[in-house]
Amino acid sequence: MEPSSNDQSHPLYATDRDVVDRLLAAEQPADAHLVDAARLLMRYENFPGAHDLSADLAKALRLWGLSRQQLHSRTRAIWEEGFRPAATATPAASGAVGSSFDTADQEQT
Repeated sequence: MEPSSNDQSHPLYATDRDVVDRLLAAEQPADAHLVDAARLLMRYENFPGAHDLSADLAKALRLWGLSRQQLHSRTRAIWEEGFRPAATATPAASGAVGSSFDTADQEQT
């Protein structure tokens, strides 16, 4: 699909591009691949832009031999079985969330 003057840039495009590239490289998708594909398909379904991501997600489904319906059916089952995404190495995911105020420098009384 050709870009139009109304196309928008999604703020998560760069990280989503990395995820889609990993999905395309997966010959046999793991549960996490399927969950990522489903969430990104939903994110970009009616988004006015990022057409390359949408096309590559459709390509990944074709490579895996799945329709969207089959993907959503499988991901529902995955979530029902108790799937939870793996924690990432980001500070927010590891619980290190705060205002950057360092309490270690405070005098103990």
